[in-house]
Amino acid sequence: MREDGALPHGGKYTRPMITADNLLTIPLFAKLPQHERESIAEKAADIDLSPGEWLVSEGEVTGFFGLVSGKLEALKGAELDSRRIAVLKQGETFGETPLLLDSPANASVRAMEHSRVLRLDPTDFRELIQSCPALNTRIVETMTKRVAALQKVALERHKVGLTIVGPRWHSDCHDVRDFLSRNHVEFIWLDPADEDARARIPPELCDAPLYPVVLFEDGRRLVAPSLRTLAEAVNLRTIPAADDYDVAIIGAGPAGLGAAVYAASEGLSTVIFEREVPGGQAGTSSWIENYLGFPTGLSGDDLGRRALNQATRFGADIIVAREVRRLDVGAHGAPHRVVLDDGTSIRAKAVVIATGVAWRSLNAPGVSDLTGRGVYYGAARSEALGTRGKRIHLIGGGNSAGQAAMFFSNFADVVTILVRGAGLSATMSQYLIDQLAIRPNVTIETHTELVRANGTEHLTGLELRDTRDDSRRTVDSDALFIFIGADAETSWLPDTLVRDKLGYICTGRDIVDIIKEQGLENPWPDQRDPYLLETSVPGIFAAGDVRHGSIKRIASGVGEGSMTVAFVHQYLLSLQDETAPARR
Repeated sequence: MREDGALPHGGKYTRPMITADNLLTIPLFAKLPQHERESIAEKAADIDLSPGEWLVSEGEVTGFFGLVSGKLEALKGAELDSRRIAVLKQGETFGETPLLLDSPANASVRAMEHSRVLRLDPTDFRELIQSCPALNTRIVETMTKRVAALQKVALERHKVGLTIVGPRWHSDCHDVRDFLSRNHVEFIWLDPADEDARARIPPELCDAPLYPVVLFEDGRRLVAPSLRTLAEAVNLRTIPAADDYDVAIIGAGPAGLGAAVYAASEGLSTVIFEREVPGGQAGTSSWIENYLGFPTGLSGDDLGRRALNQATRFGADIIVAREVRRLDVGAHGAPHRVVLDDGTSIRAKAVVIATGVAWRSLNAPGVSDLTGRGVYYGAARSEALGTRGKRIHLIGGGNSAGQAAMFFSNFADVVTILVRGAGLSATMSQYLIDQLAIRPNVTIETHTELVRANGTEHLTGLELRDTRDDSRRTVDSDALFIFIGADAETSWLPDTLVRDKLGYICTGRDIVDIIKEQGLENPWPDQRDPYLLETSVPGIFAAGDVRHGSIKRIASGVGEGSMTVAFVHQYLLSLQDETAPARR
């Protein structure tokens, strides 16, 4: 076709449109009067799908659809873990359930063959069912059947086939439970110290020499497995699919996932490595109410899961339970090498470092000995049920501590936030301060610091000091959650990557400033200036909390991650320019 829309042989191309006669092929509309079918046809979008093309993504706001021709499949779950729940054939309609319940799409839909679909916007659909009582009745009947089918699928899909046997106060048991919970792997936990649980535990495991023991429905057992072994056993990806990528992303927090979504969606072969669980520190946030586009809030875990599914759908290779031990810099535009914990490696033309920060350790006596046995860094949502009816404490005055306090107040009898300063206004968002103020079981103790954590097998109490008069007191405590700030862990990176005195990676103009400040020789090897989020090594970028000067917010991390992809494109184009033959 020419630019003016004319076909090569002369005439004009006319795009097909939904007509009233097309609606006769859809039983739901076939018996409507001609004028009503014409009214629907005028409002219907005509969607042409190729095999494999997506029509609807689970979780998005959608419309009402009728399949004019072809065949579609409805899928639940992420692309790598999706399950077909229905095959839609010519004449079927769908989309009424989320529209009538005012909820997002409850499944994804894609074409199995070349298909033609009509779509009604939500407003037109609601107008239709209000003006056609008979049609309204049939749509509600269809919705009822659809909900029943979805409930059956949900029960089958979420059948628990994994059991963890291990004591409550065993730190390795906590790590396994936390890892599975944050990776959305459902399991049953049985504590040998619980008499009711012992009756369900194989006798030889009631006093096993090693815990945890992981039992699978097919009879397999894992004894004290590493997180990588466990990940592989539950079908999580731990091995990259290729040896070479356009871009490798290290860290799957908000910045890393943001970079993965944009890189993969723009056609770059993308791999992302996460040593623990996708979502990063943000994934442990109990409830986030100030993230753009979610007016009622969402958990950090849910945000991470959505981003992970999105990156997976675009084709990003998501690798978990693997640590990047070394980054070998490629010289003169050669690919960089990312070396993993077992010595294997992949090559990438560009690298994005988005490793975030690690919780800062609290050095008070007793804390390290009781970590994982009543003392936890971060929210540790897997411990929520264990705090039911208990007295717990949190240390920290930032949003993470406030969100965790709100979450645990739904389980614990008493939640006490310990703050060294005079209040929370300088460190916590006002909406959280206001919410905490009306929670009857939440108490804030200012001018207070931890002196010692007490307990032998597990935490039993805390010794506290009043910073104003140095007075001390001991209180009972069943759990302590620590949120005292975080540091960048970048010692594994090569010396050629310039960092500030605290270990944060410098990018863009900051490289020059830090070089002057530290009296270093200029390590930048290229004639051009570094891109905004590029490090002191061409083709290696940094995004999110690990970057010098970053704003420690989830939204800014996502923004920086997505921005790096624009600079990655520029860098890759510069490599092509360098290798292109010179013009005569």
